[in-house]
Amino acid sequence: QVQPVESGGGMVQAGGSLRLSCAPSGGAHIYYAAGWFRQAAGKEREFVAAISRDGGTTVYDESVKGRFTISKDDAMNTVYLQINSLQPGDTAVYYCGMRTDTGSSMYYIASSDYHYWGQGTTVTVSS
Repeated sequence: QVQPVESGGGMVQAGGSLRLSCAPSGGAHIYYAAGWFRQAAGKEREFVAAISRDGGTTVYDESVKGRFTISKDDAMNTVYLQINSLQPGDTAVYYCGMRTDTGSSMYYIASSDYHYWGQGTTVTVSS
């Protein structure tokens, strides 16, 4: 069983930056495709960014293009989400999804395509 663990959330002012991290608990070294999703209060979970297992393909929701960057460090077994120019509208709980049974270049934008989820990390942006 894979248990992703997110970290890096916090409270920042608009215009600031954060880097979110997600790694499987227990130090297990696995190969996975990953995605970041977010859920604001009273709203449904929405896709933010995804990366293929080999890290060679990334995709973003249009609303975050140019401000968010997803990346993987296979040596650290960690996926990151760099968030720049934070806006109050980015306030949400950010979740990391992982999928291990995937082709090396496959990526997924639907939450139902991910088999493992973390508990989330909260990002709060003040104006």
